Amino acid sequence: MLPLTDTTAVVSALRAAGCVFAEDEADLILATARTPGELAVMVDRRAAGQPLEHVLGWAGFHGLRVLVEPGVFVPRRRTEFLVDQALAQAPDASVVVDLCCGSGAVGAALAAALGATELHAADIEPAAVDCARRNIAPYGGHAHLGDLFDALPTALRGRIGILAANVPYVPSGEVGLLPAEARDHEPLVALDGGGDGLDVLRRVAAGAPGWLAPGGCVLVETSELQAAAAVEAFADAGLTARLAVSEEMYANVVIGVRDVIGVRDAS
Repeated sequence: MLPLTDTTAVVSALRAAGCVFAEDEADLILATARTPGELAVMVDRRAAGQPLEHVLGWAGFHGLRVLVEPGVFVPRRRTEFLVDQALAQAPDASVVVDLCCGSGAVGAALAAALGATELHAADIEPAAVDCARRNIAPYGGHAHLGDLFDALPTALRGRIGILAANVPYVPSGEVGLLPAEARDHEPLVALDGGGDGLDVLRRVAAGAPGWLAPGGCVLVETSELQAAAAVEAFADAGLTARLAVSEEMYANVVIGVRDVIGVRDAS
């Protein structure tokens, strides 16, 4: 059994399993494990290919430690760019919705930055909703189970200031090319975006205007190759659309804003 202080042994086990950042991961595992037995189990799980965040039980995201449980989509650090763009676009938002919420990391980060706000998170995966409920509880958030807008209370229609939707956008034919830790340990519904990867994004774009407050915004992450089509989908829904790009974080975020007057209800 590995001693709780045997950094060399942990690093060696992780490196042998192909972990590129074995030293950093070893530090995190050693800091999290409470007993030698737990340490051994965590190292074995990581060496078997489970995502580090599932092994630790948490992920760092936008300055927060977010609970992440097995079977739940792991929040990507690049998605912090989406959070920053939402805060810049709507710094005074009083109603926030985290759609396709996974762990609820985006909603929690927005609520932490905005302060007093009405927060809702929704996902089609029961495990994700349970996890998100725990992560947004400190902010008075409400978690809902269901398919996109069908999950939300109707009282939110026309009131949402920030609608963050971390939609799946991997084309169906490319899911098999994803790293094994995503492909084998995260729910397919959180990864597979349909034929061209934009099926769920188009549904969000079509429904968003009826749920946004005047001047409210909807934000989704997409790939560089899909960005132009994603912007077009937002514009087709009657939103004022633009693309924000972070080369440093390899992030592409499409932002759609409901005009204060004149936008049609495309829900």
